[in-house]
Amino acid sequence: MQGIRLHLSLCLMGLIVCLAGCGPQEDTATRKAREGILVINNSAEPSSLDPQQITGLLEARIVSALFEGLAIYDPQTLQAMPGVAESWSSSADGKVWTFKLRPTARWSNGDPVLSSDFLFSYERMLTPSFGAEYASMLHGVRGAKDFNTGKIKDFSQVGFKAPDPHTFVIELENPIPYFLQLICHSSWLPVHPSTILKFGKMDTMNTPWTRPGSLIGNGAFQLNAWEVARQIVIKKNPYYWNEKQVALQGVEFRTITDMFAEERAFRGGELHLTGSVPPYKIVQLKEQNSPYLRLDTFLSVSFIRINTAVERNEAVRKALSDSRVRQALGMVIDRQKIAERVLRAGEIPAYHLTPPGTGGFTAHSQWSQDVKEARRLLAEAGYPDGRGFPKLEYLFNTSESSQLAAQAYQEMWRQQLGIQVELRNLDWKVYLSALHKGDYQLARSAWTGDYNDPNTFLEMFITGNELNQTNWSDPEYDRLIGAAAKETRPLERQEIFQQAEIRLREGAPIIPIVFNKNKFLIRPEVQGWYPNLLDEHPLRAVRLVPSP
Repeated sequence: MQGIRLHLSLCLMGLIVCLAGCGPQEDTATRKAREGILVINNSAEPSSLDPQQITGLLEARIVSALFEGLAIYDPQTLQAMPGVAESWSSSADGKVWTFKLRPTARWSNGDPVLSSDFLFSYERMLTPSFGAEYASMLHGVRGAKDFNTGKIKDFSQVGFKAPDPHTFVIELENPIPYFLQLICHSSWLPVHPSTILKFGKMDTMNTPWTRPGSLIGNGAFQLNAWEVARQIVIKKNPYYWNEKQVALQGVEFRTITDMFAEERAFRGGELHLTGSVPPYKIVQLKEQNSPYLRLDTFLSVSFIRINTAVERNEAVRKALSDSRVRQALGMVIDRQKIAERVLRAGEIPAYHLTPPGTGGFTAHSQWSQDVKEARRLLAEAGYPDGRGFPKLEYLFNTSESSQLAAQAYQEMWRQQLGIQVELRNLDWKVYLSALHKGDYQLARSAWTGDYNDPNTFLEMFITGNELNQTNWSDPEYDRLIGAAAKETRPLERQEIFQQAEIRLREGAPIIPIVFNKNKFLIRPEVQGWYPNLLDEHPLRAVRLVPSP
């Protein structure tokens, strides 16, 4: 009997201890915060982690943590701060910049970061056979555009020089007022030459060098794991020159594509940050004054690209090559309705491309919204009331808001113009590939400024720019953007941009829809995620403060 009572007593004591220690279970985000691991939903599988191949924000966020350029963004002001370069100076005319590289800068394998690494990286970026879509970001450098377009073959004629291992010189064609902010962009990041050449030639794309165990970077973090369609994990880089000031131990980038699943994951304590918010949820959260909801202003515009030279369908090619048709398609889009009833985050209807106030510039040119005029233009082009007009196809990436907007456009074109449009949905990587190849007719697009200047929006549509992707070409537009690059007087430069906006409106290779809001959910543990115009949030400056 004594043995039974002892057994029962021990069981009871164990139960009491268990109950005492079984308080509320920590959710994943709380536990990860205590470990210093930030968990972000990056919304989709990245197309690449090669800084010289990417064009999307979701890729840039990861890549900018793995690599570091000559200068880096201040997380609050976006002013240029010393990165690999500890200091710099410029000539009196602003055309020659000299950067002094810090001797303590290291690649994640311990190799020193040298000026020759930047020379190699920029030659790779500009090599025509490499086909970097963002190569135009370097075209302000003397000879860079001519080398990129094959007019000159010798890279030594381009204005990049490495006079010694820790000095790097950049010579510009013309002074660039936003140059220091420009070189903070991901297109100016260096790559590790011997790693690139280990897996192929300088101009070989899509080699395995970006995989865990192979990728060598020089940023605050290094690649730890890449589970396709699930997550990418990065961890603090012990070789980073400013490693002691990096608070995070690591970051996990989830790839949840469904907004509703993403929002549930956030509510369930699985995420610190979301990539977006379902439109219907925004209204609820605003009414509740949710402390988790952020609606930040930033330089971003949503628009529709129009392929002006469709290859596979002659009837569609004929229709979309006519600027009157393209103008008509834009005139019947009710932007106010899209903003208020579809997106619902305080977006502003866009009647020009460049967001108001970009670099102090606001376009006067206005895309009109006029159903009567749209019908007249369509009839003048040979399609009265839409008769004889071919069925079109509208491409968009997987996203709840993109799908809702696509359905709204589809109905507006049907009701107002009698035009039938079929919707085509692709995952992010395949969608980007289709745009790049010109494998689309109409396509959802968005652009967030790479720097605070109108040029980041307007330069995209010059002839031959890899980011144009509409096949539209206008010599006068090209002349205007070229003139703006040489103009140093602010008012005269802004007037040139005004004329460029008019040419873009008349040619109509795109249809501006709304100026976006940066909408996401964020937990209070995340500190240092400051609102700014470029949606830049350097992870080296982010920290987690666990709730008490």
